[in-house]
Amino acid sequence: MKTTIPATALAAAFSITLATPALSDNAEKLVTVVTSDNAQTQLMAMVLTTQAVEQGAETRILLCGPGGDLALIDAPESATAEQPPRGASPQGMLQMLMERGVTVEVCAIYLPGLGAEADVLIEGVGVAQPPAMAGAMLDEDARVWSF
Repeated sequence: MKTTIPATALAAAFSITLATPALSDNAEKLVTVVTSDNAQTQLMAMVLTTQAVEQGAETRILLCGPGGDLALIDAPESATAEQPPRGASPQGMLQMLMERGVTVEVCAIYLPGLGAEADVLIEGVGVAQPPAMAGAMLDEDARVWSF
């Protein structure tokens, strides 16, 4: 005898699964690397990183090249302009993540490439030390997302 599940019950079960975050028992480690100069890509990197933090991931962000511009006090308009659909900006979300304890660093060669010092960075952004960052990226429990 064939057993069938009514379509409405199946749809309800599926929607509950999609609506519930997949929380793991073991918090993951995440390194988000942002190199893109595209505002939508930068914002999506922050949105997904926020979701990872909300799901318990121990997170740090590395900003390199044009991605490093997110950390500038005098950031380009693309980093600070509100984006649809919720009016968030990449830099605004970055700062929100920092307030939640996420470590944010620019690449070690970013500031020398600009001919600038750390005083051009928003408060709380550091400069990555290559041995420590490489260690974080090589950690067997870490995932690396690159945007």
